[in-house]
Amino acid sequence: MTVDTETHVRTFTRAEQAWTLTALMIVFLLGAGDATIVTTAMPRIVAQLGGLDLYAWVTTAYLLTSTVMVPIWGKLSDLHGRKRVLIVAVAIFLAGSCLSGLSGELGPLPLLGGGMTQLIAFRALQGVGGGALFTISFAIIADMFGPRERGRYSGLFGATFGVAGVLGPLIGGFFTDHGTVRLAGLLIEGWRWIFYINLPLTLVSLFMIAVMMPALGRHGRGRVDYLGGALIVAAFAPFLLALSWGGHDYAWTSPVILGLFAVSAVALAALIGVEAHTAEPMVPLSLFKDRVFATASAASFVFNAAFIGIVAFLPLYLQAGLGVPATASGVAILPLMFGLVFASGLAGYLVSRTGLYKPFLIAGAVVLLIGVLLLATVKPSTPVSGVAWRLLIVGFGLGPSQSLFSLAVQNAVAPKVMGVATSGSQFFRQIGATVGVALAGALLTHDFNAEFARRAPPAAGVHQTVDIAQLQARALAAAETPQASPAETPPPALIAATKASVSVAVVDIFRASLAVVGLGLAIVFLIPALPMRSREERTVDAARAEAAASSA
Repeated sequence: MTVDTETHVRTFTRAEQAWTLTALMIVFLLGAGDATIVTTAMPRIVAQLGGLDLYAWVTTAYLLTSTVMVPIWGKLSDLHGRKRVLIVAVAIFLAGSCLSGLSGELGPLPLLGGGMTQLIAFRALQGVGGGALFTISFAIIADMFGPRERGRYSGLFGATFGVAGVLGPLIGGFFTDHGTVRLAGLLIEGWRWIFYINLPLTLVSLFMIAVMMPALGRHGRGRVDYLGGALIVAAFAPFLLALSWGGHDYAWTSPVILGLFAVSAVALAALIGVEAHTAEPMVPLSLFKDRVFATASAASFVFNAAFIGIVAFLPLYLQAGLGVPATASGVAILPLMFGLVFASGLAGYLVSRTGLYKPFLIAGAVVLLIGVLLLATVKPSTPVSGVAWRLLIVGFGLGPSQSLFSLAVQNAVAPKVMGVATSGSQFFRQIGATVGVALAGALLTHDFNAEFARRAPPAAGVHQTVDIAQLQARALAAAETPQASPAETPPPALIAATKASVSVAVVDIFRASLAVVGLGLAIVFLIPALPMRSREERTVDAARAEAAASSA
């Protein structure tokens, strides 16, 4: 690694770049995979640990903590160096993974309660470390490559993100179906391996980061805006709780739900006030004056909300709605990965060649709108193959958005605020995912109960708010063990009502996502199309601007 003293641009050897990119791809795999790896395993987890009302929170807990930690990790990496902070974050992620796999093994625990609440708490810890995996990785890429050069790798990292996000459900389904083993007389359920598998990958990434990665990020004095971080939690946690509980645990107009929304609104107002008067804010409000940052972050928020809302509950539709095994449901999602990888790689290549990003963002959004429209037409009678080809189109549309929004933001801002802008953009992306899961979960619970109340046979002897987890577990058990006694299997009419109700509820999520994607397309048209320059050009321009400002 050398430094150009004239332009103050650090240059890196090919070996440093190659090792760093490889380590970051592993980090991407860890972070993106664990956001979705539990989706195919959730029916089995709920059947064993109970608590359908907490279904969405196994994913939401991870997304929430990883989201609120994004700006904090970004600030810490600026103060203490990207490498050191990333090592700490990966270690926290590993601890959360191991503890998540142990959820419920020791019975109820003080403060943590039963198995499902333990899993949610440990997933939250896992998310604390996971919040650094994306934001610091993007900042490292920005440190090492300029906007134009970065286009060569945007497709690669977008594809890695997509592969992890879609392979996560497949891996989760495989271990859920085939991973149950006995070791030293102890029964280890297959779904627990979806957390334990992080151990070897995490150790490899820690070694590569510690030994191979150059030190990046400035070391300087400053302080972390902990008050701002606390207000971020206070603003978004009650909001997400209200979305998850509203219409199911409490009426939307109940004092609990209205109170949560009120707390969220007050905390958000306080957050804006604090950030406006803090010397080193967690989320600098000045960034929103940049049209590229504001519009690209808004579009990323919207598209990620739609994407996660679809992916998080698609396995439930395939397993409980169509009755396919967990592994088969993961295989059915593979076309989404293939489409995403191809489109992401192609978009990155074209951006590098043309220096333009907006045309490819628009094209991707249009294709995504078509794909979600087709996905919203599926019915309980639609075969798995009919779902698969629709997901392929959705993947084509999602590909460009996986990396080009961040690329646009990094191209627009000055190098001295690159870390803050990168973490800010990633923050809104993850907020979108968290809100998407919460809204989709609330819609799923409401629509399932309404549809099941209409379809359940009167002689079934169940209430309107029947626990779908119990019925789902029995239906899956009956499908896996056809010789089960009739006493162990619910009536066929009840199974049919459950499957149909799940199908209708999940398809409603797809239809809601259609409107969300349409909004995202409208926002993409508002993103300014700035020319992309090299890293050296941007550094020299920034130095000249600073010199002119100083002389003035």
